[in-house]
Amino acid sequence: MENTLRRYDIDWLRVIAIGFLLIYHVAIPFQPWGVFFGFIKSPENLDSIWIPMSMINVWRIPLLFFVSGMGLYFSMKKRNWKMLLSERTRRILLPFIVGILTVVPLQVLIWQHYYNQELKFVFNPAHLWFLGNIFIYVLLLCPLFYFIKRNEEKWRSVLNRVFDNPIKLILIAAPFMLSVVLIKPAAYAMYAMTMHGFILGLLAFLFGFLFVFTGKVFWDTMKKWKWSFLSTALLMYSMRFYFWELEGPKYLMALETVIWIYGIFGLSFSYLNFNNKYLSYLSEAAYPVYIVHWIFIHLGSLWIFNINIPVSLQFIGLAIFTFFGSILAYHYLIRNLNILRPLFGLKLKSKAQMQINPQARISL
Repeated sequence: MENTLRRYDIDWLRVIAIGFLLIYHVAIPFQPWGVFFGFIKSPENLDSIWIPMSMINVWRIPLLFFVSGMGLYFSMKKRNWKMLLSERTRRILLPFIVGILTVVPLQVLIWQHYYNQELKFVFNPAHLWFLGNIFIYVLLLCPLFYFIKRNEEKWRSVLNRVFDNPIKLILIAAPFMLSVVLIKPAAYAMYAMTMHGFILGLLAFLFGFLFVFTGKVFWDTMKKWKWSFLSTALLMYSMRFYFWELEGPKYLMALETVIWIYGIFGLSFSYLNFNNKYLSYLSEAAYPVYIVHWIFIHLGSLWIFNINIPVSLQFIGLAIFTFFGSILAYHYLIRNLNILRPLFGLKLKSKAQMQINPQARISL
């Protein structure tokens, strides 16, 4: 069956989502409110970049939650609940704790230095809040997931009747829409450390698991209707841009989120379900890069914002610096030092595995 096979498109989605996260975070220093979210503010704004950023903003974090729920399904296939919780503790909770004790304080110190503030330790999850949420979702939803797994054929039959029709799938947006109506978030994209972000992530994690659990029926529906989903999502974004200056009614933005996600799933299943050496490398690199990238945004800001060049070139320069700084930190330190690997969510390697043939490495 489809859901018993390795899903390379999901691996690609994880890599692509982390890539969009980096670009999104690089754009924040060029917004007038960037400093209030812990970024070093550029001397000049680049307001135009926020137009495309607002398009991806409604789905970039939800996509990661959906993909995380999918990943849990594959982890459950070969583990009982005790093994799963042990594995998730090592892969999620340990990097989360290490990150808020080391990585986040370091990036805060850089920010404090730039603004001539008192240098002091700050206990704050910052961008790692996502990992804390994921671990809580695992604890909350594992009993339900194992119950579903014990009655696999029954639940798959029920879900197949729901996921075989695009209209029925749109109805899945209802709990997302209801949550924003009840919670009333100040801004839809304020996911970090908010009740809105927690509930949205919980729903996305749940449905991500159910989607991949169902298997072929769901993915065939995504593939068949992908262009309809994408054109509808683009139309909703266009309406949000022209009528509401990018921040429309929250319930419509929740609906737009789900439709974007469906379209992206359809594209990934149609064109990204393949493996190559780049995916093997990037799928492992994505997690450590996510953890350390904010440090390199700050370091790049210290240097680039003092260069007298157009603000658009500053943005490009900061994006390049952040990407290569993060990937090089992974390539030469995290992946090759066994003492660091588990601290960044990677498995330990044997001595034989650590002796990598240089010709087999991806050229940077």
